Amino acid sequence: MMAACTTLEPMVKAAAEEIAAQDFDSIVASHRPQIFRFLLASTRDVDLAETLTQDCFLKAHRNWSGFRGESSALTWLMRIAINLQKDHWRNRRLQFWRHARTNSVDLDEASDWLPSGERTVEQQLLAKEKVAQVWRAVENLSERQRSVFLLRYVEELELKEIAETTGMGEGTVKAHLSRALARVRKEFGNNREQD
Repeated sequence: MMAACTTLEPMVKAAAEEIAAQDFDSIVASHRPQIFRFLLASTRDVDLAETLTQDCFLKAHRNWSGFRGESSALTWLMRIAINLQKDHWRNRRLQFWRHARTNSVDLDEASDWLPSGERTVEQQLLAKEKVAQVWRAVENLSERQRSVFLLRYVEELELKEIAETTGMGEGTVKAHLSRALARVRKEFGNNREQD
């Protein structure tokens, strides 16, 4: 009887690992676009966003067995992505040099991704300029304000989900979002007055 248990044990473990791998594959398939979109909006660098997305899922895969399900898989993955993004910017600041944005997202390319009901070339150019103004305003936000702003308006997360993802209280999220909106509106208004 003991021999049967030891023979079945590796088979059960292999089956469990296969199920876990299939579960993780489905998590990657369903959440990869959201993680990439958030990181792209945060970094505005396609190559960096792709690298951080891969790092996010690599880290998640390594820790998949430790995922307790206390939050949704997306919330857990967003938390990993935010931490990787913070680590990246922290490491960049410590190196005392800035990488030229040769691989950054082109405004023409970004405006192609955004749906536009505009019809004339002039209206399309105006829409592109508005997108550029908003991005400039978002770049000037603090790290926390930018993260909350992007999670709310790019990823369309609810305030409670943002709080879970960032580890902030819901009231803190509301405060950062309010300040971010005020700054974006102010800078957007200032840019419009200068035009």
